[in-house]
Amino acid sequence: MTDLYLSPPEGEAVVSVDVKTGIQALDRTQPLLPVAFGKSEKRTHDYQRNGTTDMYAGFDIVTGKVVVELSPTHNAQDFLRLMRKIVRQHKGKKRIHVVLDNASVHACGEASKWLAEQGGRVVFHFTPTGASWMNQVEIWNGIITRQLIRRGTFSSASVLNHAIRRFAADWNADPKPFRWTATADEILEKVRAVTSRMAQLLGATEIGHVVGQAA
Repeated sequence: MTDLYLSPPEGEAVVSVDVKTGIQALDRTQPLLPVAFGKSEKRTHDYQRNGTTDMYAGFDIVTGKVVVELSPTHNAQDFLRLMRKIVRQHKGKKRIHVVLDNASVHACGEASKWLAEQGGRVVFHFTPTGASWMNQVEIWNGIITRQLIRRGTFSSASVLNHAIRRFAADWNADPKPFRWTATADEILEKVRAVTSRMAQLLGATEIGHVVGQAA
């Protein structure tokens, strides 16, 4: 997977795919107070929920462009609707590599049947269990969450959907791919270092041991 990020195959597409579920259309009881000189942005603590939406997103790691599909449900048909759109947008590519996590909808019967019908042109690459952070679309999900979803006020799910589509369109007008630098060996070495340190701390039986080992 890291090889795809570091050296995308010539003439082939690499698309990072994920779903952000249960995005709430929240309407604050009072308008946001914008940032002012010496003052941070402020919002009320109370809000009204006006429905939810699921956002299926595909991030092209080479161009930085994103494609989104929005749905009130979370099932195989929603996922495959995004996949069909991705295939159409990359019809000139001889192969499409799709990076995705191990969610059940990605490996269910319908998804497996559709994948087989692609005749090897679409290849799924699953992130290791517990390592969905390796999926580059998660970075984009974080950006839209910080810049739009958490800061916005939405009177309905349709208003939220419109705002997400507009955000994606604005992003695609000036797309920014992310620069991946970590190799598989570097990631594994850091994981080994962290797990070794955790084993030392978990093996301590006295608080003094924990303090000493954590120092």
